[in-house]
Amino acid sequence: MTATQSPTKHVTIVREKPLMNMRQILLMNLGFFGIQYSFGMQQTAVNPIYNFLGANPHDLPLLNLAGPVTGLLIQPLIGAMSDRTWSPRWGRRKPYFLIGAIGCSICLFLFPFVAAIWMAVLLLWLLDASNNTAMEPYRAFIADKLPPSQLAKGFLAQSFFTGFGITLANLSLFFFQNLISGATDAGIPYWVVGSFILGSVCSIATVLVSVLSTSEIPPSEEELVRMRAKRGGFVPAVREIWDAIVEMPTELRKLALVYLFQWYAMVCYWQFASLSIAQSVYGATADDPEYADAVSWTGLVNGWYNIVTFLVAFPLVALARRRGAKWVHIFALMCAAVGLLIFAQLDNRYLLFLPIIGLGIAWASIMGVPYIMVVRMIPSTRYGVYMGIINMMIVLPMLVQTVTFGWILEHVLGDDPTNVITFAGVLLAVAAAAMFWIKEPPIVRDVDDVLQMPAGAH
Repeated sequence: MTATQSPTKHVTIVREKPLMNMRQILLMNLGFFGIQYSFGMQQTAVNPIYNFLGANPHDLPLLNLAGPVTGLLIQPLIGAMSDRTWSPRWGRRKPYFLIGAIGCSICLFLFPFVAAIWMAVLLLWLLDASNNTAMEPYRAFIADKLPPSQLAKGFLAQSFFTGFGITLANLSLFFFQNLISGATDAGIPYWVVGSFILGSVCSIATVLVSVLSTSEIPPSEEELVRMRAKRGGFVPAVREIWDAIVEMPTELRKLALVYLFQWYAMVCYWQFASLSIAQSVYGATADDPEYADAVSWTGLVNGWYNIVTFLVAFPLVALARRRGAKWVHIFALMCAAVGLLIFAQLDNRYLLFLPIIGLGIAWASIMGVPYIMVVRMIPSTRYGVYMGIINMMIVLPMLVQTVTFGWILEHVLGDDPTNVITFAGVLLAVAAAAMFWIKEPPIVRDVDDVLQMPAGAH
């Protein structure tokens, strides 16, 4: 084991980590499946629930404020705290994603039984807080556990389970709609209830499998000394986040610009996909009976692009190794941009499945490829806090979208949901252009590669 000094007091601890076989990598990441099922329900079913409860479409961004705010506050704190945590019994990252999964499971079970918009908003805040608590340590868990040569495979295994989990969430809506009839007193269909309850089971069960099947690597004596030297608690964690932001590597700052455009675009798509399909395919609005059919079909469309995500996740590993993560991400974002521009013009529901393939490719890349570059930019002793800061780069665009998009929808896009999808496609193209500005760090294959890298690169 060797410590390489970074430009600050924080270091990269270079350790010989055992290679893991594919089965072990999949089991380690299985909990990500349950977490992403929960996010899938947020993407596809939460906004329709708001609509079923009579929400105004202009209010959808504000009603989704929970996502960006909880992500902004919780993930960096959880990351900083998990960097300072070690228990011989419970581990370092596991306690956090286990507690988060329990919260997700409870909230998913309760969510479809809400009777008013305020109840749905409250549960969404609790659900998103739980999701963020569970997801943030998972990124650091991969960086802790895998040797440099397997990091790409580990992060893209998370992309695989992202696609798989969200696919099941979306397909369950279509499946249960054809199996279950009736609705709650608040007007929420029982087929939506069935999807949420299935997610409640998946959330806790898959995380338990990961926790029980995968051990964490105990910190070295050097790492334990560093952990003990840091005071615990809320205030030191906040200070650690601020210090990490001030000392952030230049290339990571550039990635924040890419994230601004790509995540603003993704939120626009998720919020308005069902309304766009309702208008272009069914000639309906959220007040019409046909809107339920549009929600169900949106579940199929979203399920299909997530099938594409888990089909292309592992091929992206080989492509990133040959061509570089930067170029893979540019290509993926352009696929999505072209796909959404075509998607917005179609009125045949079956043809929608073709252009949305581009979004599936991009989603696989978004959830895995940038992290391949990120772990080469940051010191290993700060994996947790920097993974939380990267999530701030995700949720800040969501927060900006939440407070700005209502005005853009009304004054720029003419209250037209199909224009929103076109707008999202343009933003993804801008994100691809911004990606050219980033200088990708050298590819790391073994410990010797790390030791030969310039200090600022790791």
